[in-house]
Amino acid sequence: MSSQLDEQKVSFKTFMYQIVIPIRMYEVRFHGRGGQGAVTAARLLADAAFREGKDVQSFPIFGVERRGAPVAAFTRMDDKPIDIKTQIYEPDVVIVLDPTLIGVIDVADGLKDNGKIVINSKKKPADFKLGDTQVYTIDATDIATKHGLGTKTNPIINTAILGAYAKAIGNIGMDAIEQAIEHKVPVKKEENKNAAREAYEVMEV
Repeated sequence: MSSQLDEQKVSFKTFMYQIVIPIRMYEVRFHGRGGQGAVTAARLLADAAFREGKDVQSFPIFGVERRGAPVAAFTRMDDKPIDIKTQIYEPDVVIVLDPTLIGVIDVADGLKDNGKIVINSKKKPADFKLGDTQVYTIDATDIATKHGLGTKTNPIINTAILGAYAKAIGNIGMDAIEQAIEHKVPVKKEENKNAAREAYEVMEV
């Protein structure tokens, strides 16, 4: 009897998550550090998805409120209205803006089966030991610096990483990403669009 009960046990969080979240919902978690633009990236992705007719949510979670501290942000998108307001515990995709966070926190925590991770790094995907997860890498830092986004010591890589997302994941088009940048990024619109486009073009999938 006890063994049968053990087999049927699931965590309350997982149980509720599976019940309230429809299959078609797509969820993305961003990991970065304060000042890198993770929160803005999540908002821009949500805006791009909205422009393609989806219902969206975007929200951040901050740790210690200082530049360089770990930051997480989330984007949810669905073809029908989204009613839930929880954090994203089981993302379809994880985007890592700062690769030094890998090993400091478990960036792959809760990632769905067949989930994907996009990492800002010069390294090859095979250099990251993250189990069977499909990993993509893009040197968004170099692209952002080339286009004058931020500084060499603190590049703003959010738009470049979204171009990489559009290529690697494929569920949001580059036209929508560029429209979101045009309407939501207050400065250096062309530079940000060019960075996103370059990342899209050089991203290897």
